Amino acid sequence: MKIKDIVNRDIVNLTNCDHEPIHIPGSIQPHGFLLGIHPESRNIAFCSGNVETYLGVAYLQLLDKNFDAVFGPESAQLLTHYIHNNLMLSAAPLKMVLNGTTFQCGLHHNGKLYILEAEPVSDHKNLTDVYSQTVQFVSYMNNTHTLKDLCDLVAKGTREITGYDRVMVYRFDKEYNGEVFAESCRNDLEPFLGLHYPHTDIPPQARELYLKNLLRIIVDINYTPVPIYTIDDTPGKNLDMSLSVLRSTSPIHVEYLQNMGVGATLTISLIHRGKLWGLIACHHYSPKNISPEIRLAAQLQGQFITSQIEVRQSNEEYEISRRINISLEKINSLNLPPIHESFKIISINPDLLRLCNAAGVSLLIGNKLYTNGLTPTETEIKTLSAWLSAQAHNASFSTDKLIHFLPDMRQLCETVSGIVYHSLGNDNNIIWYRPENLTEVNWGGDPNKAIIKDEKGLHPRNSFNLWKQIVKNRSKDWLQPELNAAANFAHTLQKQIGLLLLSEEEEKSRNLNNILKATNAELENINWISTHDLQEPLRKIQLISSRLLTKEDEHFSDSALDALQRINNSANRMQTLLIDILKYTRIKYTQDAFEPTDLNAVLEDVLADFKEVIREKNAEITFDRLPVIDGIPFLLKQLFSNIILNSLKYAAAERHPVIRIAVSDKLETHPEVSHPCHVIRFADNGIGFNPKYADNIFNIFSRLHSIAEYAGSGVGLALCRKIMQTHEGGIWATGVENEGATFTLLFPCKSKN
Repeated sequence: MKIKDIVNRDIVNLTNCDHEPIHIPGSIQPHGFLLGIHPESRNIAFCSGNVETYLGVAYLQLLDKNFDAVFGPESAQLLTHYIHNNLMLSAAPLKMVLNGTTFQCGLHHNGKLYILEAEPVSDHKNLTDVYSQTVQFVSYMNNTHTLKDLCDLVAKGTREITGYDRVMVYRFDKEYNGEVFAESCRNDLEPFLGLHYPHTDIPPQARELYLKNLLRIIVDINYTPVPIYTIDDTPGKNLDMSLSVLRSTSPIHVEYLQNMGVGATLTISLIHRGKLWGLIACHHYSPKNISPEIRLAAQLQGQFITSQIEVRQSNEEYEISRRINISLEKINSLNLPPIHESFKIISINPDLLRLCNAAGVSLLIGNKLYTNGLTPTETEIKTLSAWLSAQAHNASFSTDKLIHFLPDMRQLCETVSGIVYHSLGNDNNIIWYRPENLTEVNWGGDPNKAIIKDEKGLHPRNSFNLWKQIVKNRSKDWLQPELNAAANFAHTLQKQIGLLLLSEEEEKSRNLNNILKATNAELENINWISTHDLQEPLRKIQLISSRLLTKEDEHFSDSALDALQRINNSANRMQTLLIDILKYTRIKYTQDAFEPTDLNAVLEDVLADFKEVIREKNAEITFDRLPVIDGIPFLLKQLFSNIILNSLKYAAAERHPVIRIAVSDKLETHPEVSHPCHVIRFADNGIGFNPKYADNIFNIFSRLHSIAEYAGSGVGLALCRKIMQTHEGGIWATGVENEGATFTLLFPCKSKN
């Protein structure tokens, strides 16, 4: 059986530490030992090299051996009980006697194996004192009002319970730079309170582990790592120690702490809303260990903070929210009319600035810009608006560091360093502005020199002296109540803009309706003149020309007679046109009720009226049994008359006219008609037409032939389309030149009310 250690020997320095696999170091700290146990077989798969120190048995004698067989039934039963009762999820330590020695054990499952970590039981602080201090702390906690007061109390209480030289409550900002928010330390130590530390001090993978493992202890910074051994049966074999308390520390972190002069540490994660809010960082300037019970009591201090973060922050924000809501209620109660002047009134209202505690605001509505307070120039606002529209995808955007996004617009960002933007749709927007807020940040060492290069390579900084930085091009942070108020009012503005657009559309509609009424009145007047007033002079022209043509005692030259005949013919055509126009306009104003109409009876009446014409043309007309529809009888008669007369008029000279009226066997549908339809087709063998004119022939006064060739007003087929529209149906024409034409009628199969 071949044995190997799993120590991670990859060279780690500050050029690659952000990728260091710190969860699989392959070694532990020496103040305890570790066993990795298979869940099913209970065989020992991993073993730390120092087991002989604690158990008197070498790791070679334990690997691949059964835990129950090695340590006896009593220990096996305790382990089983701990696992089956889900005590691994609790913070209660497992006290176990192994090879005659009592150990405080922690047990967890890493996804593949049970990891047993054991430390010798040692006499530490009296647990009764710990309990008394914790109870006293809870009573004190209720007397604190702010989050800062609570953190101060936790720092003091944790130091009293654990005995560390320095206890800090470390709070992260949104970029994971840290600040010592509260501190309790020995009187002879220089305080770190208020110092900031760059995010590089705690790389991302370390923050991830702090989210998983809420307590981390280093007993002696100068420890020698103990390798973990396993059977060499799989390439790349390692052990995930993310939740391990004994897990060996990154050499980079060890060097960092050594540079600070620290001898031992305890770190407790502070989790809020699933994110790492901060840490309780305990430093001791010599080696120090504490019992699992004391660790648990310290961890409870962290729970006091995390349980109160939401409440304390809400209390602190309440007064801000109260003032903001007063301004929001005032501006929402203005009840302004939906006109452009209302936006000017809104923009100059001081409550609009108080909503966000802003120094300036701009409103871009259409092509009009309204500003108040500290704002960029009009050109800069429009340029900024175009960028924000694309950046925020016409939604919202906020930042306290605009220069981070627009480094090329430094002059703008020096005027306004923070903005809150809300799109109001259709390129409209509102933007609140804040000026640059110069602030002094105290860093624990120069953050720009977090990496030191010397002849030995790269190392973490070794100077933590106070280093002051003036932060420029940054505004005060936008608080959540301010952002909420901005979003709330932006929603109100959107409704105001909607009302404005609706009002403008209503005004346009009213103007168009007035124009339409005036135009219709003029058309009615023209229609009356054309269909009534013009009839009288036409009749006189017809009467005089007819008399002159029939007088035998008058002697006219041939040219004069031809002129009289043309006058008479033109007057007759004009009269026909006026009659057709009257019919066309009459359809628009018909108030006749729809009634069940037998189309067979309509067709019979039409054929009876055209009996003489049909005989003269020697035409053949055949037809199917037609349906009964809801319609207006006199209009349907006009429809059939116009179509049949059209076929007779445009009959081919070389053949007798044939008209076939066919009915589809079943109802059909069409995209332009909302109901299933009866389909009737009038097909003839006339001169037909070019298919490209299929739509034009239904336009009023449209003609494909000259009057000299075929008489007519050009209104007939337009009248047919009007009649079909009145019946909510449709009419279409298809044709082939010199072969014939087909007119398709669609009548909706539904009842009219």
